[in-house]
This record gives sequence, C-alpha cells and structure tokens, in this order.
Amino acid sequence: MNAIDDQIQDHEDAAKILLARMRAAARGRGEHRMRGLPRGSSLAGDPRSASKDSPAQARSSGGSKSGADRRDPNLLGGVVGGLIKTRGWSSPVAVGSVIARWEQLVGSAIAAHCRPEKFENGVVEVLCDSTAWATNLKLMQPQLMEVFNTQLGPGIVTGLSIRGPAAPSWKKGRYSVRGRGPRDTYG
Repeated sequence: MNAIDDQIQDHEDAAKILLARMRAAARGRGEHRMRGLPRGSSLAGDPRSASKDSPAQARSSGGSKSGADRRDPNLLGGVVGGLIKTRGWSSPVAVGSVIARWEQLVGSAIAAHCRPEKFENGVVEVLCDSTAWATNLKLMQPQLMEVFNTQLGPGIVTGLSIRGPAAPSWKKGRYSVRGRGPRDTYG
C-alpha cells in the first residue's frame, strides 16, 4: 500500500508543479486570475441565460450592458478570421486558396485541362495540357483576373503566366544546326 501512496503523491506533486508553471506563464503574459464567479452568474442553470435576457433584466441583475463577454465561446470561423486579420496573413491565405480552390474559381472544364503550377509575387503560373487550351486561357485572361479580384480580393493575383505542354527536343547527337528546327505548333 505504501508504494501506491507514494505514486499518487508523486502524481499530485507533478500536477501542482505544472499548475504553478501555467499560472506563472499566464502572469508573464499579463493575464490575471479571476477570483470567484462574475457578477450575475451562477453555476446552476444555463450559462447562456444571461445573454438571452432583455437588456433591462441584464442591468438589473448586474450583467454588462453590451450583452457579450470576451469569455463567451465564439465560432471557430470567426476566431480564425480574426487571427488571420490581426497577424497580417490575408495575402498568404489567399495565395493558398488560389491553388486549393482552382476548380471552384475557374470552373470544372478549365480545371480539367489547366492546373496551377506555382504562385509567386502575385503571378499564377498555369500549365495547360494542350496548346489549344493555353491559347484559350490567354484569351480568357481578363475574365479570369476579374473572377480572382472579386473572389479573393484586389491585388492578390496580379497576373497569369500561361504555358502549353513542353515540346520534345529535336536536338539529337553531339552536333546541331542553329535555326528554327521543324515547323510545328508546339507551345
């Protein structure tokens, strides 16, 4: 029995040490510990009931006038959106969304034949599976830029670099003659 009591005591000490470290870290960040429950709240009943009351009832019960408290739970989308804005990650997130949402942005017909290769300095490099699709995409470039500006925001995508398929090399052997080579419609 004595060995079990020692193990339990060790776990309790470890938990106390960890709690003390967490509290010290919170104090270092400038957070303070709440003593007791906030005014107008109790552990019994619905914790959201104070926010459902009318403003007059909230004032009479000691609640805040605004109705919302910073400790209230928030939706994950709102929290992540706020984090993106405060950290200045709007552009990198938009860059990632161009690649991830390519089919949604350009449509399934274009996405079946053209795919984004990379996105650097506001320019999306697009590789098409045929020269016909590359030419088509070059003609549609103003419409695509308009879609990018409305869906992602202005200035995120500043240009498109559209390439067709890579042409085979006609250079065979050690020596070659300078010139245009075979007259074909590659790239």
